Amino acid sequence: MTSGSTQLSIPSVSQRRYSTLLLVVAGLGGLLYGVDVGIIGGALPYLEATSGLTAGQLSVIVAAVLLGSVISTLFAGLLADWMGRKPLMLLSGAIFVISIPVIAISSGYESLFFGRLLQGVSGGLIGVVVPLYLAECLPSSTRGKGTGIFQWFLTLGIVGAAVIGIYYSYRVQAVAQASDAATLFHFKDQAWRRIFWVSLPPGVLFVLGTLFVQESPRWLFRRGHKDRALVALLRSHPAHVAQAELDTMEQVATTSSEQTSSRATVHDTIFRRRYMIPFLLACVILFCNTATGVNSIISYNTGILLQSGLSDLSAHWGYVLFTAVNFLITAIGMSLVDRKGRRFLLILGTTGVIASLITVGTLFLRTERSNLECRTAVQALVSPQQDLSLTFNRAEASRLLQASGYNEQQFNDSSTSLAVIYSYGGFSAATTFVRSDDAAAAPIHITRESCVPANRIEAFFKNPFADLAAAQTAPLKIQRALINRVPATRHGWLVALGLYAFMAFYAVGPGVCVWLALSELMPTRIRSVGMSIALVINQMVSTTLAVLFLPVVSKYGYSTMFFIFAAFTVIYFLTATFLLPETKGKTLEEIEQHFEGVRKI
Repeated sequence: MTSGSTQLSIPSVSQRRYSTLLLVVAGLGGLLYGVDVGIIGGALPYLEATSGLTAGQLSVIVAAVLLGSVISTLFAGLLADWMGRKPLMLLSGAIFVISIPVIAISSGYESLFFGRLLQGVSGGLIGVVVPLYLAECLPSSTRGKGTGIFQWFLTLGIVGAAVIGIYYSYRVQAVAQASDAATLFHFKDQAWRRIFWVSLPPGVLFVLGTLFVQESPRWLFRRGHKDRALVALLRSHPAHVAQAELDTMEQVATTSSEQTSSRATVHDTIFRRRYMIPFLLACVILFCNTATGVNSIISYNTGILLQSGLSDLSAHWGYVLFTAVNFLITAIGMSLVDRKGRRFLLILGTTGVIASLITVGTLFLRTERSNLECRTAVQALVSPQQDLSLTFNRAEASRLLQASGYNEQQFNDSSTSLAVIYSYGGFSAATTFVRSDDAAAAPIHITRESCVPANRIEAFFKNPFADLAAAQTAPLKIQRALINRVPATRHGWLVALGLYAFMAFYAVGPGVCVWLALSELMPTRIRSVGMSIALVINQMVSTTLAVLFLPVVSKYGYSTMFFIFAAFTVIYFLTATFLLPETKGKTLEEIEQHFEGVRKI
């Protein structure tokens, strides 16, 4: 008996192959999600240099992915329940494939925004359905590692995007040495388009791989297809294990049915007391996870390193190392998550993230204190048509400093940067930082159209208290024009080290555990809808941070953003320490019963 039982516990060759296929498809889903997050990091410097878009518009382009995620995440749970997990995975992959040519051949702000929005829709669907699918298909003994594969491939997508970025950085450097400014400008314009084209094949592979996997057994069971659910379980589980899982599903379903037999169906939602504790806990964890600033730090990493003192090539290499740290440490986190537990890794990770963010914020604060105000000199350059076009180079930096009464000699041997904050009536905007040593950078170009909304709806969301009619005729007012020395290369690498520490601690803790927390904490009956609502909250926070990042940095400096991120991470640490239960080694049904006990107490 014992021998036969042992043999039955060992998955067959076909079961192991199918489990591998599940992990590969899930990994490809994570890869697409990582490409969604990371691809803009390598493309943004070239898009910024050639598009003529304002800081606000560029922030919106970055945030469009997150906005698309909010939209799709809102309906992803309902779609996953209605369509099934597998069809929704196919749909998300198809949308990603369509988004690439829309972005790569775009010729203006609107088409760029739409393409990035489609990428976000795809990412939002993937972020819900793939972890959900894995949680419902994998046994409890490997669920942590399996869901970690999603996060690991997510980091691989970010690494791949960074490697593509460094390749084009070398190409841009070679063109800069051999060509004139016009040729360099054209090559940079083509570079960001090609970066997006290269991300097309993973989307195609994800769609093809999804065609060969089974539907989720738990979704089939809830739809009344018990025989098909058992068949799906048998693809990856030994026979007696598959039958035991099916029996557990029936037991939980019977218990839940008895508890709710006297209640209306509408009450069987996340708003019932038995579901509120795990639902709210998952929402808080996701909120704080995003509020660490990880998505903004990834998306703007190259720009952050450029402003910290690194050259263009060094900044791209710095970004590659940053993503490599994420990839490698995520692998370590995957090996620990089913041994050390989710709670331990979250406490360890958030502690290191707090220290790293404070360190980077302090480094930037030291350099930002020496900003020089040149507002009056820049205001004098405003044309009678109330717009401004300014090519910022070493000569122009010297002239602005002289006109503002500063001694420009201290900057003679240094590169400088300029950021302009401006307004038309009650609407304000900010340019991105422009460095005086970037010969191919697009001129600072300020127009009314780049600041004043085109209609009352857009005006309401930008500033509900501003007078749109007055802003359409108001003069251009330069609020601030800050020139600062670009810090030394040593300072840039110190900032880079701080960011590497941030990424390492994030990857070993929150990065690995957040998807597990989301899929494990939600009870079975509300898992898909609850995950959608929690991820909507998460994506709304991420979108808000992405939209605000560049304008806040232009006005208050990078230090302010890093200190804000650190404050939210403190809340994350306290939540993990005092509120989060350990879930390692437990089935989804056992975790649900734990929160039943909390409610009864």
